Amino acid sequence: MAPAPEKRAFHALVHGRVQGVGFRYSAIRQAHALGIHGTVANRPDGSVEIVAEGDAEHLAQFLAWLEKGPPGARVRNVDLEWIPYTGSFESFEVEF
Repeated sequence: MAPAPEKRAFHALVHGRVQGVGFRYSAIRQAHALGIHGTVANRPDGSVEIVAEGDAEHLAQFLAWLEKGPPGARVRNVDLEWIPYTGSFESFEVEF
């Protein structure tokens, strides 16, 4: 029997032209496709904040997507912090 996938979590701030380009809703679609749970929110400074939890492999794929974003976005950089996995999210959604 294969071992259970490793569960991980991260907190990310995505900087660049990432508001007003559908970033949050594209992130939701991407997260749902990968089975990632957490939240995404616009911040007053123009960045987008993400808290994401899931299988380590799927989180790596999600992070790779965040570094590019949807068409129209211009990601300058992603500040990433690995945080403890909590399992407290039931889905991935916009936080207002």
